[in-house]
Amino acid sequence: MTGPTRPAPPSTPQEDHTVLSTASAEVVRATLPVVRDHAVQITGEFYPSMFAAHPELLDLFNQGNQAGGQQRVALASAVVAFAGHLLDPGDDPGSFDAIAERIAHKHVSLGIRAEQYPIVGRHLMAAVGTVLGDAVTPEVAAAWDEVYWLLACRLIAAEARLYQSGGIDPAVLWRRWRVVKRQDEAVDAVSFTLVPDDGGAVPDFLPGQYVSVAVDLPDGHRQPRQYSLSQGPVRGSLRIVVRRVRGVDGAPDGAVSNHLHDHVHTDDTLLVGPPAGENTLDPGTGPVLLVSAGIGITPMASMLDHLARTQPTRRVVVVHADRSADHHALRAEIRQTSAGLTDVDRLTWYETGDDERRGFVDVDAIPLTEDTTAYLCGPVPFMRDVRAGLLRRGLAGDRIRYEVFGPGMLDGRTG
Repeated sequence: MTGPTRPAPPSTPQEDHTVLSTASAEVVRATLPVVRDHAVQITGEFYPSMFAAHPELLDLFNQGNQAGGQQRVALASAVVAFAGHLLDPGDDPGSFDAIAERIAHKHVSLGIRAEQYPIVGRHLMAAVGTVLGDAVTPEVAAAWDEVYWLLACRLIAAEARLYQSGGIDPAVLWRRWRVVKRQDEAVDAVSFTLVPDDGGAVPDFLPGQYVSVAVDLPDGHRQPRQYSLSQGPVRGSLRIVVRRVRGVDGAPDGAVSNHLHDHVHTDDTLLVGPPAGENTLDPGTGPVLLVSAGIGITPMASMLDHLARTQPTRRVVVVHADRSADHHALRAEIRQTSAGLTDVDRLTWYETGDDERRGFVDVDAIPLTEDTTAYLCGPVPFMRDVRAGLLRRGLAGDRIRYEVFGPGMLDGRTG
């Protein structure tokens, strides 16, 4: 069962308030439980099938996440969440907005194009038929095809707006940048400061955004990864900090991070995409709480740099957790940047060592007011615990914003 294949919508579609037809809504409501139960199995069938037919798409996906299964879980969660949103949009009108915005920014960072959506839809519907078999009647196939295309049209529209506003042509996404400085920042963490190799302008970006970096690996595949920009805009360069990913429990080492550590040096060049990402600093004047763990400090460093340069009197609390002082990337820089603020607190927790607080972040020890906007970045369990603590202390959920590494999830929302 392949399901109907529709032509891609126009490259610059108008806003579409998606509504599932009455007939399809009845079918989707009846079949959503079984699709939810088999969603990861469906996406596990979908990816190998699509890559076999379109090997060129391999270069758009993180093969580490493919091997570890995270990408399958993320796609399954997004489709199921969208189906639930279509059935009950009144429960929380904004419940799917964060998911869609995050996906759209990720797609723009990779140069996903409207004409690729029919390929995905065809193979996804085929996977539904393979996994669910005779349960997929023509009515069921048509209803879930409608779900997919409502989601696809929403993402295509959002991505078209981002491409247009950023002046980005997805067909020529990658630009070559030269490494003007490489610096060790901590154990297994190195920064690369980049300028355009063509001598052109450095694009503007918002504090908290990231870029995709693509490297050509020895196996012949080009692999992209996203790295947060770790300094504020208007610096005449871009900087990323890369932590070497070492495989644990039999998992392979990170292919791209190890390639960058081992083979990229000053005066080498890298392929870099446009800045993207929705978890950006609020330009208002209220208190800011920056909470990070591990390499999650990188977008926080960009926000802090921007605040010190443009709003040095704004109230800021900087919280970081790490394994030890030796693993704390940008440690000295954060301290120096914080000194440029007039109303700032810094709190640091290390698992080992006597330099700072010992153990894990104590949310109750964080200075907090009800008008604070909190930004979180780090491993999902860390952010989940911090978010729960902030909510318990009375901070409104819409004041807690977070960046998820890769296709992770936080409270049912995909990254």
